[in-house]
Amino acid sequence: MQNTVNINATEKAKELLNYLSDTAGKHIITGQHTQTNPMEEIDYIEKITGKQPKLRGFELLAYSPNINYNDADEPCLTEVYENRGTVDTALKWAKENDGIVTFSFHWFSPVGGHDKSFYAVNTDFDATRVLIENTPERKAFFHDMDVIAEYLKKFQEADIPVLWRPFHESYGDWFWWGAKGPETARELYKLMYDYYTNVHKINNLLWVWNSPIKEGYPGDEYVDIISTDIYLPEYSATDYHENYENLIAGTTNNKVAALAEVGYMPDIDMLEKSHTPWAYYMTWSKEFCIGEQYNHTDKVRKMYNSDYAITLI
Repeated sequence: MQNTVNINATEKAKELLNYLSDTAGKHIITGQHTQTNPMEEIDYIEKITGKQPKLRGFELLAYSPNINYNDADEPCLTEVYENRGTVDTALKWAKENDGIVTFSFHWFSPVGGHDKSFYAVNTDFDATRVLIENTPERKAFFHDMDVIAEYLKKFQEADIPVLWRPFHESYGDWFWWGAKGPETARELYKLMYDYYTNVHKINNLLWVWNSPIKEGYPGDEYVDIISTDIYLPEYSATDYHENYENLIAGTTNNKVAALAEVGYMPDIDMLEKSHTPWAYYMTWSKEFCIGEQYNHTDKVRKMYNSDYAITLI
């Protein structure tokens, strides 16, 4: 049993965290990211396995308040347009199914930027200035948080817990929140936790930290779930046990652990033998799920038909 870091967490959020804690090392929850409203990945999985993932990942990038439509290329606009409406889709799905909702947020930079400005290369937004009182960057950061808070509150009003994973992959410098180092991302995360928990009173979130870097860890008092993203350069059967050891070494061994994003699914036979305590995995969207480029259909069938894997249907 693991207590939520938010002492005012909803009962459903507490129950979900306990469920994840009880599952880790005994089974693994299947998960799939869907960055577009049609969620074609789910249809694909069901077509080849007859089942659906228990955990479904949704994306909030289209809800970023500062999207520069006048200076965006076609791939950027396509990604934004395909993502519109996913909050309502996620809400409807969660109300109708006994599944688990998780949100990713590729946050277009609060000030400036062009194209996909969640990438540091496309914005001059300096995240360190968010940590300084009364800067334009800090005001814009809080403005955006206010906007996104209202969408998250829809799930609280419906009593639906959400696995919330902000500032993901802060071990790298490719996103603006990680471009100034893991310590800066750590402080941004803590700012958001305090603001959402103590000001907005959002109590249905389980807070997912997504980096194995020791100097970036916010501390056990801010984190419900530790996680990592892994994209192997080529397929190799693995239970990601070494990655688990690296994750707890850089964070804590007091929290539920998860594979928040993977290109290749873990090998279910290896997991069943090692019992590496991942509560869940989430395969990334589009070509990482659909087709034979990453996860071959025989591997997908084996995962979803294993007694060790937990599916929705």
